[in-house]
Amino acid sequence: MIAACMIAPTLGLSGQTSFPTKSLETADTWRSGGWKAIESAKRVKNRTKKAKNVILFIGDGMGISTLTAARIFEGQRRGESGEENRLSFEEFPFSALSKTYSANQQTSDSAPTMTAIIAGVKTDEGVISVNQNAQHANYKTVAGNETKTLLEYAEEAGRSTGIISTARLTHATPAACFAHSADRDWESDADIFRSRKDAYEAKTKDIASQLLDFSYGDGLEVALGGGRSKFLPKGTADPEYPNLTGERLDGRDLTKEWQSKYKNSNYVWNKQQFEAIDAKKTKHLFGLFEPSHMKFEHDRGKDPGGEPSLAELTSKGIDVLSQNKKGYFLMVEAGRIDHAHHNGNAYRALVDTIALSDAVRAAMNKVNLEETLIIVTADHSHTFFIQGYPSRGNNILGLVHEVDNDGLIEEKPKSDRDKKPFTTLGYANGLGARGAERPVLDEKTVTDPDYLQEANIPLGAETHAGEDVAIFAIGPNAHLIRGSMEQNWIFYVMADAMRLGRK
Repeated sequence: MIAACMIAPTLGLSGQTSFPTKSLETADTWRSGGWKAIESAKRVKNRTKKAKNVILFIGDGMGISTLTAARIFEGQRRGESGEENRLSFEEFPFSALSKTYSANQQTSDSAPTMTAIIAGVKTDEGVISVNQNAQHANYKTVAGNETKTLLEYAEEAGRSTGIISTARLTHATPAACFAHSADRDWESDADIFRSRKDAYEAKTKDIASQLLDFSYGDGLEVALGGGRSKFLPKGTADPEYPNLTGERLDGRDLTKEWQSKYKNSNYVWNKQQFEAIDAKKTKHLFGLFEPSHMKFEHDRGKDPGGEPSLAELTSKGIDVLSQNKKGYFLMVEAGRIDHAHHNGNAYRALVDTIALSDAVRAAMNKVNLEETLIIVTADHSHTFFIQGYPSRGNNILGLVHEVDNDGLIEEKPKSDRDKKPFTTLGYANGLGARGAERPVLDEKTVTDPDYLQEANIPLGAETHAGEDVAIFAIGPNAHLIRGSMEQNWIFYVMADAMRLGRK
């Protein structure tokens, strides 16, 4: 568990600012470090051979400000100042900016953005892997407007496929990999019944059933995440929380269907079962660790049944998929970064971003980068900002302490016009809006994991933002990630690397 209070600005004996860094920093070290970076960049070679495997990591809602704050936060957990730190994927040799608008909105949600990434086509808000000719929530407009996903192409080519998410597997990002739906919220048949009875009566396929009915190749080999209630029939008690039940109206227990459909398959719902899985003997692995979304990384240790970390899920997923000598495609989503931001809770958003970095590192330790393309990106951003002029090493979650005219860290935090301190991190809108009268803040309050950062506009939930997000890449075709890119171009980089999708 991460300590709520980390390093704070201090004064050295000589009156100079005092904060820990990885190494001595002088004008000479800045120069030598710069030349070293240039020489290292010159040695990077473009890998142009066919990729046997592709792993796509999605930090849902992981905007640029989230990356910056998370890298500082991770460094400060180790007792460093944090600014000089890098998340694992920030070491990748190639990067670019991704334009996240959808076909009909400047600021998008995960449905059209993930459709763009995984199917190569920008589409309208709220729809899953269908083009913009489909009408939102109109089930009659899906047929003929489906957009073929990279998982479908991969399965047709004999490769294995997998999806991993800390959100429900029926949530927009993972759903876009295997389902085609006029509404991202049609996760179960009960969802369809509640929202559009005509669609329900027409026996429109819900997203959970589409995971089991996925007909390309031999089906998904790995599906790990949350969302048990969407796969269990109504009245069936949840194995972890007996007071909760499934919600399916059709009576199907999709967890049992998985095991009967696939030979050498397993279904797990807790960490003990997950750890007992022998990947070499398992061809199809299905895991649902919560009725809804999985726990935030900060809260994972409190889960009654135990939950694997995102790094553990990724490692096991790669082990199962690697049995296929033709290769595989794997999508891994840190879905709860987005949810923490919607709640206005920076602490949990940053912890989950670090968990994603750990998962990327775990993947890199398992694959051969000569034959595996790894891409890390986000579907969209959030209205999360970094403000003021905090000193180097200032607690990223804390109050702003500036540097005075003599280069010394001010002991008192910076105040606003009403002589009240403020934090470095905040949101443009959301639950943290305090109204006209701001409270007087202190370090203990603002560094608590449950603290909701202040917001400017009061809303029931913080919203997404519309600026570009980052893309990082390493492995075959990674050099094609460059400049300012339309978000759907990511699909073509991956498809070209695997020599798929041209037909």
